[in-house]
Amino acid sequence: MICARRVFKCFKTLERWGNVVTGAAGPYFVALAVILISMGTFCFFDVIAPNLSYPYISIPICILIALNLFMHYFYVVTVKPGFIGEPPVEPGTSFLWAQKPGKGKQKALTGGVRWTSKGVRITPAGYTKCVKCASTRPERAHHCRICNKCVLKYDHHCPVRINQCVGLHNERHFVMFMAYLVLSTFCLCISGYPYFFESLGVTYIPWDHHVPEIMFAMIFILSVVLCFAVGVMLGYHLYNISWGETSVEAQDHEEYRRKAKIRNESFVNSYDLGKRKNLLFFFNIGEGGYSIITLFIPFRINPYTDGYSWARQEGLERHQGMRQGEELTDDENEDDV
Repeated sequence: MICARRVFKCFKTLERWGNVVTGAAGPYFVALAVILISMGTFCFFDVIAPNLSYPYISIPICILIALNLFMHYFYVVTVKPGFIGEPPVEPGTSFLWAQKPGKGKQKALTGGVRWTSKGVRITPAGYTKCVKCASTRPERAHHCRICNKCVLKYDHHCPVRINQCVGLHNERHFVMFMAYLVLSTFCLCISGYPYFFESLGVTYIPWDHHVPEIMFAMIFILSVVLCFAVGVMLGYHLYNISWGETSVEAQDHEEYRRKAKIRNESFVNSYDLGKRKNLLFFFNIGEGGYSIITLFIPFRINPYTDGYSWARQEGLERHQGMRQGEELTDDENEDDV
């Protein structure tokens, strides 16, 4: 992806400036996000929902969208991304956890090479030593300079919206939260624009809702901005997921392609299983995973791996076109920013 490096630089710059500006105020920004989401939900159900067509169908769907929005935000804020040295996360038994179809306990992924039911090869990860915290970490783990820890399948640190890293165990909920935020703001914008003009007094229709006019107008404008901004970010993340990459890896792989091209070789990402399988593995649905219904009901689920084994293309033990010693370190990544 041509702009991957530039987009990643923007993420890193925002991450650093966000950490400087917010500092210890991260929890307050999370509280502000909860307040704004709650205000938007109240505005929708007070002003727009009572006038929707086919209410016995549309209202339950709207409630489900709102439930997904709140629950995935709760998960992405409270579920740790997966720090090196922490014990593996075992699936829970409460009603919040999804259950896989069929019986039997899933085999550990660290027991060596095996094949999944999806016909994909799972191999143990290679290991390196972090130059910053001296942790022995598996591939795809990176050091977060803000948390000062290595994170399994590190994507980025989000200091304002979730006040922690996005990594192996909460990346799915992060993407699902963005998806439902875009969907909910889009619905509010499309169905709420007549009421926006009413709140401004343009139509001279009496305002007979519990929500103050100024509050609805502000929420509507904020929804338009968020729908566009978060939509762009969601598209970028889904693009990377479809290629089997994180935000960090998208930048690294661009550099590996450049070096391979100089040698008249082709770089092949060993994690890229094809767009369909990449998406199935990321969301952990389909054969061998969870039901597709977990995309619509906000259950908590574990990723397909514990971060110490990875699905690869058949015949590849590592990335093709990248030689030993060419792996970019966290220091090199930050020097480029």
